[in-house]
Amino acid sequence: MAGLLSKERIVAGAEFNRWLIAPAALGIHLCIGSVYAWSLFNPALIKRIGVVTSAADDWSLKSVVWIFTVAIVFLGLAAALAGKWLEQVGPRHVGVVAACAWGGGFMVGGCGILADQLWLVYLGYGVIGGCGLGLGYVSPVSTLIRWFPDRRGMATGIAIMGFGGGAMLGKPMIDGFLRLFYRAPDYLGTIGEVELVTEAGRRMAMIGNDLREVVVVGANDVAQMIVAGPEGVYLAGTGSVGAAQTFFALGGIYFVVMIIAAFSYRVPAADWQPPGWQPPSAEDEQRSMITTHDVDIDEALKTPQFYQLWIVLCFNVTAGIGVLAVAKTMMSEIFGTTLPDTVDVEFAATYVLMISLFNMLGRFFWASASDYLGRRRTYLIFFSLGIALYCSIPYFAAEVSADPAVVWLVGFYAATMLIFTMYGGGFATIPAYLADIFGTRYVGGIHGRLLTAWSTAGVLGPLAITTLRENAVTRAISDLSSKIDPQVFQATFGANISQLEALVAARTVTISKLMEIVPAGVPDPTPHLYNQTMYLMAFLLFIALIANALMKPVHPRHHLQTRG
Repeated sequence: MAGLLSKERIVAGAEFNRWLIAPAALGIHLCIGSVYAWSLFNPALIKRIGVVTSAADDWSLKSVVWIFTVAIVFLGLAAALAGKWLEQVGPRHVGVVAACAWGGGFMVGGCGILADQLWLVYLGYGVIGGCGLGLGYVSPVSTLIRWFPDRRGMATGIAIMGFGGGAMLGKPMIDGFLRLFYRAPDYLGTIGEVELVTEAGRRMAMIGNDLREVVVVGANDVAQMIVAGPEGVYLAGTGSVGAAQTFFALGGIYFVVMIIAAFSYRVPAADWQPPGWQPPSAEDEQRSMITTHDVDIDEALKTPQFYQLWIVLCFNVTAGIGVLAVAKTMMSEIFGTTLPDTVDVEFAATYVLMISLFNMLGRFFWASASDYLGRRRTYLIFFSLGIALYCSIPYFAAEVSADPAVVWLVGFYAATMLIFTMYGGGFATIPAYLADIFGTRYVGGIHGRLLTAWSTAGVLGPLAITTLRENAVTRAISDLSSKIDPQVFQATFGANISQLEALVAARTVTISKLMEIVPAGVPDPTPHLYNQTMYLMAFLLFIALIANALMKPVHPRHHLQTRG
């Protein structure tokens, strides 16, 4: 097996068509890129017990989003640690290990869901699957750059386009499997037909001789159900969201596809170059900042350029990845309450699909455009335009609250789609930027080290968006509760308003449930839950803008003396 996977075994012959590498790269990246569809699992995982709505013991959105964060952290760590190993053993060996880790991570995560052990989901999808992400991500990039030294941006765009489009492949499969394995919980009747009591913030009902926990679906909750059902009272702990079975099915599919792709890899001979192509001259190097020299992996870490690019990647990713982690939830919360007839569960899921589409198209378009614009100028466009677009999102949220018109939804949709073309474009252009600055010889290993910026962003983005959202929710619930007649509150929730903290902790009281009993004219705060986050992201892009503007060629003292 070691010989079958060795780097020497996959050196291509002189007549090999370099374009055949593209399908293999796309195959790997389409599979691991399904991580961008993680938000499709959020509604199911936070309703694992309640099924139709969250029960008291269900996992919180914040704890579920952190699974995605852990996966991204281990993506960067695995890529950084495996950089030199990739150069030694070759992309086929790394691709096979990636297939085992990514597919196996889904299997372990599915067992965690079945066993009600959140730590197992973190270990499976987050740690093991995250390592598979990192190994699968770097394995085709350096290979394609070596095959396309004349079109570096386009080459990396081809490889990383698949990662951006992974959610397009994952979305119909995830939605289809969740619906296939979904089983509704036991329906007890309308809220008027079931006698409810509240104990320690939980809603309870007498079933036979036992007091059992139930969940209550109100008018505002119906649109957020995984599969539509009637309003009323459901027995918690019955039914299934189908998440575990979906994990098992996806793990098997991704493993098979990635193994086939890994065995399709080939690398060029050491002295190979495209027919008719000549490396750039010293004059071209100075003008375009495309070097004719190579920098060793360890030496690259001694240059300011590495850390400037680290900031560029980190803050560009931070600005987008937090939104990706909660994309479906954010769309539902900003527009689901103001335009409920338009923005339902399926619309929000399709929004995730469109993010994937524009993310994918942006990776190819911007990376290819950077071959003509130059990398530094391309990132200048990303950050300048991105600042304005992130600041526009709170504006659209405010306008749709005041005037529930579809035009504000269209504006939001267009702004976020453009944001995600540049988010994906940033990923696809960074390997070519690295090759321009540090040369192609060790670009795979240097790229792996740089992906620690992605790990950092994987923490900063979701942490910022979930923490700021959670704080906004707490303030909103407190403000709404103060406007409600205490007798109405008591009659609705079976407990005094003084028990608000326990009721919120048990998910008995939510913004949507409070909005059903507030006095007429009180605005819904839900569309504004993400305002602070958007302004923070715009500020981070400004810092990245400065780091990119200060980029210069690497000092000659860091260059290797010979090329080979």
